[in-house]
Amino acid sequence: MAKASSGTGRNKPPVRPHSTGASAPRAPKSQSKPSGPPKQSGSSRPSGPSKQSGQSGQSGQGRQAGQSGQGRQAGQPRAARQAGQPRPAVARRNAPPPVSGITRFRRRHPMTAALVPVALVVLAVVALVIVKATGGSGGTPAASKLPAGSSAATSAGTSALPVGVLADVTSVSPTTLSAIGEPSATAAPTSTGAKTALTASNGKPEILFIGAEYCPFCAAERWSMVEALSRFGTFSGLSATHSSTSDIYPDTQTFSFYGATYTSTSLDFTSVELETNQASGDSYTTLQTPTSAEDALLSKYDKAPYTTQPGSIPFLDIDNKYISVGAGYSPQVLQGLSMQQIAGQLNDKSSTVAVAIDGEANRIAAAITAATGIKPDSATATATGTATSTTAAGS
Repeated sequence: MAKASSGTGRNKPPVRPHSTGASAPRAPKSQSKPSGPPKQSGSSRPSGPSKQSGQSGQSGQGRQAGQSGQGRQAGQPRAARQAGQPRPAVARRNAPPPVSGITRFRRRHPMTAALVPVALVVLAVVALVIVKATGGSGGTPAASKLPAGSSAATSAGTSALPVGVLADVTSVSPTTLSAIGEPSATAAPTSTGAKTALTASNGKPEILFIGAEYCPFCAAERWSMVEALSRFGTFSGLSATHSSTSDIYPDTQTFSFYGATYTSTSLDFTSVELETNQASGDSYTTLQTPTSAEDALLSKYDKAPYTTQPGSIPFLDIDNKYISVGAGYSPQVLQGLSMQQIAGQLNDKSSTVAVAIDGEANRIAAAITAATGIKPDSATATATGTATSTTAAGS
């Protein structure tokens, strides 16, 4: 299932109080604009608040009946006319209004006019089907638009990770993961066919994630990212955050990779969180800036055929062999849930939350193995002499 994204370009999106689009623009940076599931891409980042349409002025009001040529009152006798007097002028009746173009068309083409409302209804139904297929929980979610950052800053939109959440995410039983598999409700990363691998400075295969804290699609994808990558290494310093409260799928609870460290003997993980979830004017506060090499990867892969909405986030590059733009499932399944409530369902194979997060994690882990030949192994999390990659400010 292909992942959809929303919007084009990388300019910072305006903050919308109530985004209804598919997603926020690529920062990731509505929203949205949320919006297919692109993968569900980039949550498009929110575009600015829509202007209310002005009231149109009244033009050319017709005259009220009776203003011209008043008729005689019933029962009044006609006045006698003396000889030689001119006949009094008789007021003419108002001429009937001209026939409008629509009325004339209906009279000349009654069958065609009758079919127009039917055609409009059919078009409305088709539009609803398309919206459902690209933005509903059962289709491909949307993504947010990604704006370029300018400088690093302190993320004011994060907090301490609730106790027990990370343990729940990283301890889903193999039985549950096997039962869930790779459900059709999630979208798999797309193979690039590239022969040149993405290699970190330490010589290990690199996994690159670019998102933003305001982006609801990034929020959804991080759950699966943490679960999948924890099969190859360990995270430390993760914090809690949430998507924008004014974007589509508002206040989606999630992790923040900003300032966190990932340790593995086999992989290198790099994360760039472009913006916070804190509004700044008509956009969000800049958090991190992609390097020129990372920006080149965005330009190369954040477009068709890897997404139908170029320039969106979340953006995931797995060793240059697999690309994913947008979230693998709709953030709708996380709406209204705390981090503890989300994490507490991950070991329940009958839970919609588990099917979405665990299923997407399975797809990411499978792509990592296909790209690098490295298989998940809990031993990599505690092995001695591990390689460490960090997402500290300014990376």
